Amino acid sequence: MRVLLVEDEPDLRDLLTAGLKAAGYAVDSAGDWPDAEILLDLTAYDCVVLDRMLPSGDSLRPLERRRHTGWAAPVLCLTALDTLPDRVDGFRSGADDYLPKPFAMEELVMRVASLGRRAAGRLPVHLAHADLRMDTARREVSRAGILLTLTHKEYAVLRHLLIHRETVVTRTALVEHCWDEMADPVSNVVDAVMAGLRRKLGAPALIRTVRGHGFLLGSAEPDHP
Repeated sequence: MRVLLVEDEPDLRDLLTAGLKAAGYAVDSAGDWPDAEILLDLTAYDCVVLDRMLPSGDSLRPLERRRHTGWAAPVLCLTALDTLPDRVDGFRSGADDYLPKPFAMEELVMRVASLGRRAAGRLPVHLAHADLRMDTARREVSRAGILLTLTHKEYAVLRHLLIHRETVVTRTALVEHCWDEMADPVSNVVDAVMAGLRRKLGAPALIRTVRGHGFLLGSAEPDHP
């Protein structure tokens, strides 16, 4: 899942970016709304974490204007303004959730996960295919009842494949949803993660390569040569 973090305080921005990446999210960041607008025009984010008070002013106003264009990405507002009128103003302006400062990193991660599921059509907490199981709340993956240890990127790629199981997923789609803006789309990062993921999933193979198109989490058949 790809997240945009908009926070002007550098230390807090670095801390939140590190926390979200540690939870397995691909994270881009901006220090003010004009910079965020550029990223929003380039990328379809699964969730936006937005500090309310930015150098350019209250971010609710440009958020409201963007909502009027039909933009629908879920937004979690972070703010020290936590009175009832402040929260109501946030929701009326287009925020989907509201988290007052200070907050625990664990709560932020869980709220981002919840908004991501909502944006993806209220995906279930539990995803499955054949004997493969994923608990997105606990971030646990098992096959045939055996718990697997995956890296953050392996987990993110597998989650995307499970969401789109029985559908061919392109390399471009994986990069857009599982990596941040620093990823090189022509590098072999996808292939390297896919190789590790296949090794950990074991036999029979669940992830097939569809030559010239991408990857398919489908029936347990051998990969195309």
